Amino acid sequence: MTFEAARALFPVLQRIAYLNAGTFGPLARPVADALVEAVEHDAEHGRSGLPYFEQTIALRDEARQAFASLVDADPAQVALTSSTTEGCAIVVRGLGLEPGDEVVTTTDEHFGLLGPLGASPATVVVVEPDPDAIRAAVTSRTRLIASSPVLWTTGAVLPLAELGTETGVPVLADGAQAVGAIPTRADGFDFLTISGQKWLCGPDATGALVVRDPERITVTSPSYFAQTGHDPDGAYEPQAGARRLEPGWWSRGTLGAMLAALALRPAWGFERAWEAAERCRELLSGRFEVVTPADRATLVSFRPHDEPADVVSRLHAAGVHVRELPGRGLVRVSCGWWTSDDDVDRLVAALDG
Repeated sequence: MTFEAARALFPVLQRIAYLNAGTFGPLARPVADALVEAVEHDAEHGRSGLPYFEQTIALRDEARQAFASLVDADPAQVALTSSTTEGCAIVVRGLGLEPGDEVVTTTDEHFGLLGPLGASPATVVVVEPDPDAIRAAVTSRTRLIASSPVLWTTGAVLPLAELGTETGVPVLADGAQAVGAIPTRADGFDFLTISGQKWLCGPDATGALVVRDPERITVTSPSYFAQTGHDPDGAYEPQAGARRLEPGWWSRGTLGAMLAALALRPAWGFERAWEAAERCRELLSGRFEVVTPADRATLVSFRPHDEPADVVSRLHAAGVHVRELPGRGLVRVSCGWWTSDDDVDRLVAALDG
């Protein structure tokens, strides 16, 4: 698939310089069609009957396999979730953290990770997103290192897998800005969360949790999909592997759309996204203070001359979609494999205008 053919799959790109996949990726026509066709089928034929549920269960299996292939994991290690936030919460609750336990995290984490940590009884130790600082914060009381392989603020890439190996502490990787943006393997982490609607360009409220050893996580909120049989008193036989952790239902439309999105990803996607991000950095650097980490992914954050919220609103009106990072004085640009040179040029022209 050529770059031009790939871009043509996304109707929004005909009008908008879509540079906000760090929040929501653009929807391709096959993804939208899968959603619409499934809803129309359900409206016409209903959502019941054994074949309906058997087909949905089969699609769930396909989705786990597709996510597993994406990060080189075993499908038995994959649980379907609604978000990275939900995945983080499943892990943090399931580890059985107690008062006196410590979790090491960084100053640049999203609330999707921080919220579950803050709700736990453990002491949350917050350090700068620097490998040496993380390493130094680990003590005999540390039960978990919880951070992001790619920071949502600057796009910096952290060597979390190496830190886990060096310290011997389990690592929870919030993969919201990593999976789909840069090559990411699950085998470096004990727990990896995946967002479906960001860089993977899937439908809303989709994601996955990859767990190296699903048996080490206690199920705290079992759904119907977590069991293979149960008694009247609620005692139940858990599913094998990570399916025992699955929190709920995905519609057939959502499953079909997510599979369609994953099937669209071109082999050259990572290289193209990197090139677009580097070009964006180069063009913005002569105009603004650009945050450029040494090891970086495909997010480009810069400090505008005016209020970030005002800049984002002005760009939106010009058909350029980016986002503000609240409280940090930064505007963030997300460069994906669909990002063209013209998209970046439109961004620069709108900023100069």
